[in-house]
Amino acid sequence: MASLQEQFLKAGLVDKNKVKQANQDKSKQKKVERRTGTETVDEARLAALETQRKNAERARELNAQRDAAANEKAIGAQITQMVQKNRQSKGNGDIAYNFTHNNKIERFYVSAAVQAHLVAGRLVIIRQGDSTELVPRVIADKIAERDASIVVRVNKNSTEVDADDPYAAFQIPDDLMW
Repeated sequence: MASLQEQFLKAGLVDKNKVKQANQDKSKQKKVERRTGTETVDEARLAALETQRKNAERARELNAQRDAAANEKAIGAQITQMVQKNRQSKGNGDIAYNFTHNNKIERFYVSAAVQAHLVAGRLVIIRQGDSTELVPRVIADKIAERDASIVVRVNKNSTEVDADDPYAAFQIPDDLMW
């Protein structure tokens, strides 16, 4: 394999005098470096190293974004699988059950047993896309760990009354239809 100088000579891009002059300049520079003990700064090499560093940093950022997107997709798949495996039937009831989702009042019809489970907090409403599903509370807690925005309604069985609540004496019945 011929050197770059030889290739330029064959191509006619440089002549023998220029090659000789370049070799002399190069050897003079090496002698000066050895004598003074200082190295000359190679700007092209530094620029190449800086470009390489920037490219590596950009590649790391892109990989982090790609990993985050893959992680979100995996979490979405886990949630979908949990909902599909553990969804409960709403029953063939005629009792309207109202709940709020995105500041809108939504409604679906359930049986009396399902309504009792919803009121007691044993069943939880999950809204995934346009579908509304019922899942057990344990599964809803696992889903909420991954994405709390999917869990719509959780009734808590707490008889604790806030001391500052002015309406503490006026309890709302669970079977109130609105």
